[in-house]
Amino acid sequence: MKVLWVCNIMPPIVAEALHLESSNKEGWIAGLLQTILERQDRNGVELGIAFPVEKNLASYQGEVKGVACYGFYEEVLKAEAYGKELEGRLREILQNFAPDVIHCFGTEYGHTLAMTRVCTTPWRVLVGLQGLCTVCAQAYMADLPKKIQKQVTFRDWLKQDSIVQQQEKFALRGITEQEAVEKAGNVTGRTAFDRYYTKKWNPKASYYQLNETLRSNFYEGQWDSKNCKAHQILVSQGDYPLKGLHYVLLAMPLIKSRFPDVSLVVTGNSIVAQKTLKDKIKLSAYGKYLLLLIQNLKLKENVTFTGKLDTDRMKQKLLDSGLFLCPSSLENSPNSLGEAMLLGMPCIAADVGGIPSLFTDGEDGILYHGFDSEKIEFRNSCYPYKKEEKTKDKKKETVENNKESDETDIAWEWRNAQNIWKTVECSKEEKAIAENIAQAVCRMWENPKAQKQYCENARKHAKSTHNREENYERLMEIYAEISNK
Repeated sequence: MKVLWVCNIMPPIVAEALHLESSNKEGWIAGLLQTILERQDRNGVELGIAFPVEKNLASYQGEVKGVACYGFYEEVLKAEAYGKELEGRLREILQNFAPDVIHCFGTEYGHTLAMTRVCTTPWRVLVGLQGLCTVCAQAYMADLPKKIQKQVTFRDWLKQDSIVQQQEKFALRGITEQEAVEKAGNVTGRTAFDRYYTKKWNPKASYYQLNETLRSNFYEGQWDSKNCKAHQILVSQGDYPLKGLHYVLLAMPLIKSRFPDVSLVVTGNSIVAQKTLKDKIKLSAYGKYLLLLIQNLKLKENVTFTGKLDTDRMKQKLLDSGLFLCPSSLENSPNSLGEAMLLGMPCIAADVGGIPSLFTDGEDGILYHGFDSEKIEFRNSCYPYKKEEKTKDKKKETVENNKESDETDIAWEWRNAQNIWKTVECSKEEKAIAENIAQAVCRMWENPKAQKQYCENARKHAKSTHNREENYERLMEIYAEISNK
C-alpha cells in the first residue's frame, strides 16, 4: 500500500538529511512518522512525503530512510494566498509516486486544496482537521476592546498585518480549508467540534476518529510538585489574540492578591521585546496592548517571555512550572495541552471548541468558562451548563477551599486587585473571563489534594488518548479501508 503525505512542514528527518534547520511546529507529525518508520518492515506501507521548500528546492526529489521525498514551493507564511502553480507540481508528484492513499496535513494551507483539486479520485484523499480556521476567525478578536482592534503600528502598516487584517487572513484560510473538506472523500478528526463541521461542510465524507501521536520525548518523565516553581503558570503561545494571553494578564492581579509570588512564563514567539530599536519597530498592535497591560498592571517582575524553544527545553519549562494554562478563545485539539497532560501537570483550560472532548472538567483538571460560544455556531454539547450557575458554583468553591482564611478578607483582596483594571483599556467580557481564570488558578493551588488527583487522572487520560500503538493501528486501519474503496 502506497501512502503519500502532503505536509505543511519539512519533516525533521528530511531537514537533517539536507543539512537544513528543522521546524519545531507540528511536532505530532514527527512523532507519527517515527512510529511508522519503526514498523516500516512489517506495516506494508510504502511512504512518500511532499512538503514545502524554498524556491531553489521546488523540484527536489530524493529518498530519506526509505521514504520517497518531494519538494514543492509554497509561501507557508502566507497561507491565505493560494498559489495555482502548486497544482502542476502536485500533479507531477501524483504521477511519479502513484499513491493508493493521499493524506493531507494542514487543511488551511493551499497545498491541501490544490491536491483535492488535481486528484481525480477524491475517495483516495484523506484530510486531517486541526484548527478549523473558518470558525477560529469568528473568535479571533477574543473580546479585545474595539479601540484596540482598530490600532495599527508601523510594523502592522508595513507588513499589512494589523489585527483586523490578521482576522481577515484567518477567514481566507478558512475558505481554503472548507473547500478542501468539501472536495475530500475522507476526513480525520478527534472532537465533537470538528465532527460537527465535517458533517456540515461535507455530509458525504467518511469521518474517521483518529487521536494524535505527540512528540516522543513527552511520553517520558513526569511532573513533580517538589521539583517545580509552585506558583509559576506556563502558557505555550501568546503572539496573536486568539491565543488569549490578554485574558491571563488581566487575571494576574487577582491571582497575585492570593499568591504574591505568582509568575507567568510565555513560550513561543515574543512580540513584546523592546531591547533594541529593531524590536520597537517590529512591535505589533497586539504586542503593544500586551506591553501596556504588563506595565499598567505592574507585572514586569511577574511575566517572562522565553522566545521559541526546542522540544527538550519546552518539556523542561513544563516540568519547572506549577501549572499549565490554555486560555485560547477557541481551539480544536491543542497539542500543548495534551503534552502537559502526558507529563501529569496540573492543567486549566477554557471550555471552548474541542477541548471538552479531550479534557474532562473536575477529573483531569479545571475547565473555566471562556469565550462565549453563543458568538459562534457550534454549541459545546460535551460540556452543557448554564453560564450563571457554573460561575456561581465556582465562586462558592473558591471560598470553600479557603476555610482557613477570613471570607471578608478574601473578598476585599479580590476587589482591591480588580481596581487596577481601571488603569487599562479592557472590555467587560475580558474582565469576566479574567476572573474565571483567576478563580480556577486559585482553586487549583488552594486544594493540593484535588490537584494531585487531577494530575494522576490527566496523565492516565492523555496516555490513552495519545497512545502511540493504538493510534498507529487505527491509522493503518483507515489507510487500508480507503485503499480498498
